[in-house]
Amino acid sequence: MVDPISDMLTRIRNGGQALRPVVEVPHSRMKESIARILKQEGYVADVAVEGKTIKTLNIRLKYQGKKTVIEGLRRISKPGLRHYVGATEIPRVRGGLGVAVISTSEGLMTGVQARKKNLGGEVVCYIW
Repeated sequence: MVDPISDMLTRIRNGGQALRPVVEVPHSRMKESIARILKQEGYVADVAVEGKTIKTLNIRLKYQGKKTVIEGLRRISKPGLRHYVGATEIPRVRGGLGVAVISTSEGLMTGVQARKKNLGGEVVCYIW
């Protein structure tokens, strides 16, 4: 697999379209951090890590009726083309209605948190 984060976002997108209650993703610390940000921002209901040797990340999706809360996910910084921004250049997603996930020197955080701490970094993805 060339881009595991893109794979995770695609699994979440497809799971929401198929009305799946839980999406299973192979575990990594970065994917877990992204999932925790999704939970913190209210896009998913729960995040759990299962397994001892081979870990999986179980993401419980959140729905409003028959529609998922997540309207869209977009990978910004790709393995072939990384996208870095300074603290003053952090983008606002959908005019502030979405979330930009930024990889900073202090770990993964939302664009709002990075702006408050005056940190720049790699723009991982947008969620709205």
